[in-house]
Amino acid sequence: MSDASFDPAAPLTPSGNLRRRRAFSRFAEYGATAAALAAVGVLGIVVFAVVVHGASALSLDFLFQGAPNGIGPELVGTAEIVAIGTLIAAPIGILVAVYLTEFGTGRLASWIKLTLDLMNGLPSIIVGLFVFGLIVEATHKQSGFAAAVALAIIMLPIVARGTVEILLLVPSNLREAADALGVSRWRSVLGVILPSAIGGILTSTVLAVARAAGETAPLLLLSSVYDPSRVSLNPFEALPNIPTTIFRLSEEASPEGFTQAWGAGFVLLTFIMITSIGARILLARTRSKMAQ
Repeated sequence: MSDASFDPAAPLTPSGNLRRRRAFSRFAEYGATAAALAAVGVLGIVVFAVVVHGASALSLDFLFQGAPNGIGPELVGTAEIVAIGTLIAAPIGILVAVYLTEFGTGRLASWIKLTLDLMNGLPSIIVGLFVFGLIVEATHKQSGFAAAVALAIIMLPIVARGTVEILLLVPSNLREAADALGVSRWRSVLGVILPSAIGGILTSTVLAVARAAGETAPLLLLSSVYDPSRVSLNPFEALPNIPTTIFRLSEEASPEGFTQAWGAGFVLLTFIMITSIGARILLARTRSKMAQ
């Protein structure tokens, strides 16, 4: 028998199988990179189009006056609807996340996680129809509160899922130290765990706000019959809002309406981008602090 054909010190040479795996790995890497660049490119095209068409409509009168020359009431109404929706969704979402990370076990926790995933993928028009049947048909009128409830349903899984991920990043030694001192579980949650994760919880809430602020379908069903020339603060009547105004102006057969629609879209896109980027920065800072 001869071992001349095998040299353990010789450099490894790729076999046919290894070459195929390397080629597939490069193909997957290049494909993922191309997909990411395409997504960024599409976003860039959308932002460029909105800026080019909407910048000419921006002015102080446009931002602070009512119809027919401005969107001041719509800005106030959108802020009010989103604020009410946040006040509804944030506490519930945080409590759900605390249950899943600190108390929930077994089949019930699994069903709650599945429910959150299903809610996150639920089309917004379905949410609007549900709230329409629940509130609008019962009260026989549209209202900002009904629109806020729909946005809260959309925001809830985002807040809950984001808060769960942040709470899981809280070091386990904090929980162990609280248990060693004989602190009850709910006290350790309120006094130790939640304060440690407050930055990430705020980030999840801001991301949910950015998602809800641009929803149109629920608002068309729940808060679209309003007077665009005056500011309204009563949540139990239909409130002016930017998404519905963009839809209405884009349906008008007039160049001025299209220009105002682009301008309102530019304002809404700017708000969403600023809140999303700020939330990402805050999340990165929170994760770096927890990792230290």
